[in-house]
Amino acid sequence: MTERRSRLVGAALVALAAIAFSGKAVIIKLAYRHGVDAVTLLALRMIFSAPLFALLAWWAVRDPAVQPLGAADLRSVAVLGFIGYYLASYFDFLGLLHVTAALERLLLFVHPTFVLLLSAALFHRRITSRDVMAIALSYTGIALVFGQEALTQPGNVLLGSFWVLVSALLYAIYLIGSGRVVGRVGSLRFACYAGLVSSAAVVAHYLVATPERGVIFEQPTPVYGLAFLMAAVSTVLPIILTAEGIRRIGASHASIIGSVGPIATIFLGAGFLGEPVTAVQLAGCGLVMAGVLAISLGKRA
Repeated sequence: MTERRSRLVGAALVALAAIAFSGKAVIIKLAYRHGVDAVTLLALRMIFSAPLFALLAWWAVRDPAVQPLGAADLRSVAVLGFIGYYLASYFDFLGLLHVTAALERLLLFVHPTFVLLLSAALFHRRITSRDVMAIALSYTGIALVFGQEALTQPGNVLLGSFWVLVSALLYAIYLIGSGRVVGRVGSLRFACYAGLVSSAAVVAHYLVATPERGVIFEQPTPVYGLAFLMAAVSTVLPIILTAEGIRRIGASHASIIGSVGPIATIFLGAGFLGEPVTAVQLAGCGLVMAGVLAISLGKRA
């Protein structure tokens, strides 16, 4: 395969991964229509995901040359998996009880601004005028879409947005920490081990928080189908596609191509949930994407 063709395939894989991951919010909203609660749905997602994570982890370490993880790396993977896969997912599920899939994806998509601000606070990274403009663009876009939803959507949009922003902040912490570990562990192995940690944490949360533990076996049949779809298509598959895509085109280009996610969520939400596509929503999405892309491009400069 030529270099050009390999990069085109890599770009296509990353774009497909972004679209598949964007479908997660839509699947969650569809499952909520059947009366399942957030903790039970999250537990089902991770129960279905765990065997797939284990299989991928085995694949990642099948080469005898792969070194086992030391104690420090194991602790890092456990902590980061707990923060970035368990806590971030839990608050995201809570947020989706109150906001549309489109707003959820836009709120999550601002995590690079959190990475930027945390890096400035913790590691004294200099914030440039370009960064300030990018952050202003992103949050102006969020304000537009939030304002429209607050006026037109039922439910506590403010509370839902708060939980999703907490999720985005936790994911930003996960990204900062993982950047210091992935190089030693390997991206696929790290993601799978973190996913297994999250699966264990989610199941423990379910057992503690749900007095009637058998409720997980009493859900409507569509809930199980949607949970498996979320596990396979919107959890594990994007990890595989992103890892292969990054191998072909690099992380910087992959992050830029991944910006198709919010747009994909808007139209998936319209197609499967009947969520409206409005001019304000598209304008807000454009501002958020412009801000995030400015930060991403600034990192490459």
